[in-house]
Amino acid sequence: MSLAAAIRDRDVAELPGKRDENWRWTDLRGLIRVLPEPSPPFSGDVGAGPFDAMAAERRVLVNGGEAVLEIAAGEAVTAALRFVSRGAGAHASRVTITIGEGGQLRLLETYESDGGSVAQASLTVTLAPGATLERIVLTADDGEAVLVSQAEVQLAPSSRFSQTVVASGARRQRIETHVLHPGGHAALRLDGLYLLVDRRHSDQTTVVTHASVDGTTAQLTKGVVRDQARGVFQGRIVVEEGADRTDARMGHHALILSDRAEVDAKPELEIYADDVACAHGNTVGALDEDALFYARQRGMPEAEARALLTEAFIGEVIDRIEHDGAREVVRAWAAERLRA
Repeated sequence: MSLAAAIRDRDVAELPGKRDENWRWTDLRGLIRVLPEPSPPFSGDVGAGPFDAMAAERRVLVNGGEAVLEIAAGEAVTAALRFVSRGAGAHASRVTITIGEGGQLRLLETYESDGGSVAQASLTVTLAPGATLERIVLTADDGEAVLVSQAEVQLAPSSRFSQTVVASGARRQRIETHVLHPGGHAALRLDGLYLLVDRRHSDQTTVVTHASVDGTTAQLTKGVVRDQARGVFQGRIVVEEGADRTDARMGHHALILSDRAEVDAKPELEIYADDVACAHGNTVGALDEDALFYARQRGMPEAEARALLTEAFIGEVIDRIEHDGAREVVRAWAAERLRA
């Protein structure tokens, strides 16, 4: 069951729902009773994206479509990839990305919608030995939109994949990443950040499978929810038999800033090898009242003090973004939302 199949066949029975363990907190079947009509082709101007000025190559998919991005061996490219939804229709997109041996790609990816669209995006990413990919995902969906993005990533020995997902949520939103990790000194960083208000919902789901020896994974996700928003984090790291000397770390930490907001978290480690160093941590709570009191005693207004403390909380994720320009875009994006 998948949103892509439901859109293709126009059959809500194919939507994942709460009876599916991996979708129990992001129930699409219970939400969507009738699928919208297919999105019509769009030929207007969609304007500039937040990362366009930094990119040498651009791919823009409006109301669905397909794209291919190939990075040759030894080539270094910064590319902007935009998934744009216009109107309230249903559509699916597919993107294939390959990076040759020693190639480098900085992928600046955005999701943009202006109404109650239902959208599915599928990405297939393959890295050759020694290839490097930094993927930064920024979502700017309408509060009535439904979005599911699913990426399948295949690493190679000595390759490096870094990802930061920055989400503002939607009516339902799920950013899902599956990584097949071959070991062989390949390095993986999977980070996430969600800032949710009103009734927005965002789900960050990751699955990493370590298949052989000498692989590393570092994962950090932080979130802030208020009003009646809901944040979901599901992270699973699987270390298969024989994947010795795997070093895998996962952390998820969230702040709940109102009584009716909600965070659901499910970090998992499945370890079938002996010689490994693996750990995970998860915390969900409120702002430190002592720090807030300290700031207010020095004359800082409460709203500003809360914004500064929250900004410091999420700053660790933003600081890990390697691309200077993208890091500053994300920092400004977060500051604007925290002070709104």
